[in-house]
Amino acid sequence: MLRLTDFIIDCPDTMKLVAFYSEVTGRPVKKGSDESWAGIQFGEIELAFIRVEGYRAPQWPDAEHPKQFHLDFEVDDIEAEQSRLLALGATLQQDFVGPDGYGWRVYTDPVGHPFCLCRNKGVTWTDQGLSWPKSD
Repeated sequence: MLRLTDFIIDCPDTMKLVAFYSEVTGRPVKKGSDESWAGIQFGEIELAFIRVEGYRAPQWPDAEHPKQFHLDFEVDDIEAEQSRLLALGATLQQDFVGPDGYGWRVYTDPVGHPFCLCRNKGVTWTDQGLSWPKSD
């Protein structure tokens, strides 16, 4: 059996970046986190940060320094979340939100990794997680 257990992100300062994503997601930093390895638990999956000497930040959308990955966060209110994340140290890079309020915005975290805030039509949150619209 194969199970995804970790999503690991290279960075120059694990405690700084784990603190950022802890605030972004509202989840606590995992006990035992330190300067070499830090994490946030999401059920069975850990979002982890590993310290890398000589870290080189991606330069989205520069193909010479590619993004390598990005995280999407579905939100109910992009404007409110944007204000909160900018105050935490995120940087807005590009806006793809239409006049109807749906779409996504690309940001970078404090060390240059891109991530998106998304607002999709018909998506609602339930006690079991995201509920996507049913297709006919």
